[in-house]
Amino acid sequence: MAAMRLLAKRCFSSTKSVFAEIPSASAVSGDHGAGVKLWRNISIFCGVPSIALCTANAWLAHQAHHHDERPEFIKYDYLAVRNKKFPWGDGNHSLFHNPHTNALPEGYEV
Repeated sequence: MAAMRLLAKRCFSSTKSVFAEIPSASAVSGDHGAGVKLWRNISIFCGVPSIALCTANAWLAHQAHHHDERPEFIKYDYLAVRNKKFPWGDGNHSLFHNPHTNALPEGYEV
């Protein structure tokens, strides 16, 4: 029993002393300004223009495919199935219903 206690004491005391003498990397080097400047510049000069280009692309694609006319309504049995009423309004209109673009089961309102 004493031998086990002595062995455990030596194992644990040796690991504590080994880890206690190794300084962490962040404690040794105190200057992180170059990394911060690098990632700030990457964000400003790569990220912001990328977001602007993607926004412009999406807006131009939307303008190219934007039509004022809506498709003809064809009543299919599997579309606009109402098993129970919506809990708002008359129960037939969805929550964000647009009478110009969203059709009811009977057809367009406008």
